[in-house]
Amino acid sequence: MRFGLDEKAFRQAWQGDLSGMSATDGGCYYLTPKWIKSASDFGFMFEGGHFVRYDVGQTNETAPGGGKVGMTVDQIRTLYGNRIEETPHKYEPGALYLRIAGDNHGVLLFETDASGKITRWRVGVPPQIDYVEGCS
Repeated sequence: MRFGLDEKAFRQAWQGDLSGMSATDGGCYYLTPKWIKSASDFGFMFEGGHFVRYDVGQTNETAPGGGKVGMTVDQIRTLYGNRIEETPHKYEPGALYLRIAGDNHGVLLFETDASGKITRWRVGVPPQIDYVEGCS
């Protein structure tokens, strides 16, 4: 699955049932696999009719490079080294965003809580990777 695919091509590549509704105005929306209860657990973001990001908030998925929900900031630093750009979390004092730029303009972004544990991660392209509230 490549970022930039339109929804029809994405659905063909996914080859599984997806829940969610397309935005008829070209706005932001999520599609989720049928087995997911909430887009905050695992969701595919679309904007302008194209796949731009996916979000993960569960422990059984592994990010590119090996990061996972539940790891510590130090474990993420060990995995990704000096490629990490750390910034304060927008809403939670003491929490961080750990942003790792990848090849082909893709970005991996981990969120932590104030204790330094990874609570969620996402992969996508700018500017959508930096939408703190998702599609809200």
